[in-house]
Amino acid sequence: VQLQASGGGLVQAGGSLRLSCVLSGQALSGITIAWFRQAPGKEREFVAAMRWNGARLTYADSVEGRFTISRDSAKNTGYLRMNSVMPEDTAIYSCAARVGWVVIHHATQYPYWGQGTQVTVSS
Repeated sequence: VQLQASGGGLVQAGGSLRLSCVLSGQALSGITIAWFRQAPGKEREFVAAMRWNGARLTYADSVEGRFTISRDSAKNTGYLRMNSVMPEDTAIYSCAARVGWVVIHHATQYPYWGQGTQVTVSS
């Protein structure tokens, strides 16, 4: 599975941004996709994940209620909608995928990764 993320940029606190992740390479029906982020000087952390069939949406506590993970199966594209962003959301965001429907929060369990996209939130 190949992934390509895009959509990052500079946004003011309280604003919104939508990240996209185009997937290709194999049938996607049996995969789980996830978003992770890594801020400067910090470890990579889980943000959100879902099964490609749209089930089992899960979120980190820090983004619950503000971020929404989704996908458009016709476009083979996953999304991360970020609302009410805060300066602490500043990080490099990466999309990842794994074969199987067990939704896992650990980055080491995802063998397929897209390149990161920088999100910077100004105060």
